[in-house]
Amino acid sequence: MSPYRRHQSPGCGGLFLIIAMILLITGGAPLLFNVVGVLLMSVFVFFVIVMVGIWGFSLFIRYKVSQYESHQSDERNQFVSLLTHILVKIAELDGHITKDEIAAINNFFRINLHYNQEQMYWVKELIKDATGTPATLDELLSEFKGQFGYQPRLILIELVFQVLYSNDKVSKAELELTEKIARFLEISQFEYGAIRGRFQAHYEFRGRQQTADRATYYEILGLSAGASQEEIKNAYRKLSKEYHPDLVAHLGEEFRQVAEEKMKDINMAYQHLKKTG
Repeated sequence: MSPYRRHQSPGCGGLFLIIAMILLITGGAPLLFNVVGVLLMSVFVFFVIVMVGIWGFSLFIRYKVSQYESHQSDERNQFVSLLTHILVKIAELDGHITKDEIAAINNFFRINLHYNQEQMYWVKELIKDATGTPATLDELLSEFKGQFGYQPRLILIELVFQVLYSNDKVSKAELELTEKIARFLEISQFEYGAIRGRFQAHYEFRGRQQTADRATYYEILGLSAGASQEEIKNAYRKLSKEYHPDLVAHLGEEFRQVAEEKMKDINMAYQHLKKTG
């Protein structure tokens, strides 16, 4: 006996055929053509309304983006544009960019940088511009390096780490790429180590009710365990100088806040090591 097969619904085709036959019998061909014409016109009008709606929304988005950009400094617009292009290019290094990777970049701006809906319209347009651009990662980094000083470069590395550590797992290859980017931007090994140590510490204790141990505080200051009080003080002074929020305030309030968050961790590490030294 053959496997049981479910009976399929006849669908709407048969019903339409019956209606057409009734119209033809009761009113003849003219009535049938009139009804069909009305239906076709209704479908056409609905299609036009949908297309006009999509086009109108697209114009609205472009208007909002243009208005937002016009109220920002050229330097800030360029910083966010290059940042977005670099993040997209990192995601594209395996040959393509997935919806999950695009979502991660969007979430980074919305959650980490607290972008509102208007700002997110802007970011989505930047991602669209960046996707598939012929520029290479090295070319984008060269442009960034040529336009921005040391403090914005530090913030860029901070933000790349934020995107990486927003995932459940950070691969060795991703960390190696981040270190390569830092070298390209001429970030000192000391400051790169401090940034990496901070994010690894947060990642290690994510979701736990534990506090950071003494070794973690050394890592946040870019030091090896057992550093002297003089080394701790010098590291603190250097990092405090490089991450002073006023140095990146011209890039926008969100990037000033990134520097402030970094300073909180630096201060916390220094205060702990100074007291227990």
